[in-house]
Amino acid sequence: MDYTDIGQEIYDTAGRLREGANILYKHARAYAEAEHEYRMALARVMVELRDGGMPVTLVNDVARGKTADLKYKRDLAEVTYKTTRDMLNALETEMSGLQTLYKRQEEM
Repeated sequence: MDYTDIGQEIYDTAGRLREGANILYKHARAYAEAEHEYRMALARVMVELRDGGMPVTLVNDVARGKTADLKYKRDLAEVTYKTTRDMLNALETEMSGLQTLYKRQEEM
C-alpha cells in the first residue's frame, strides 16, 4: 500500500463511519421504541390479569407469555443495535490502524 492508497482507505472508512453512525441512531431508536412497546404491553396485561382475579403468583409468568412476541421483537432490536455498535467499533479500530500506517509512510 502506498501513501495515496492509504489516504483513500482513510477517506472511505471515514465515510463508512459517518453512515454507520446514522444507522446506529436508527437502530437505537428502534430498540428504545421496542422496549417501550414491550413494557407498556406487559404492564397492561398484568393489570388485566390481576383485575380478572388471577392469583398474583401466576400473573407475572402468564403476562410474560402473552407478551412474548413483543419481547422477541425487543430482543432482536437490542441485538441489532449492539451488533451495529460493535461493527462501528471495528471500523474505528481499522481507521486507527490506517492512520498509523499513514503516519509511518509520511515519516519514510
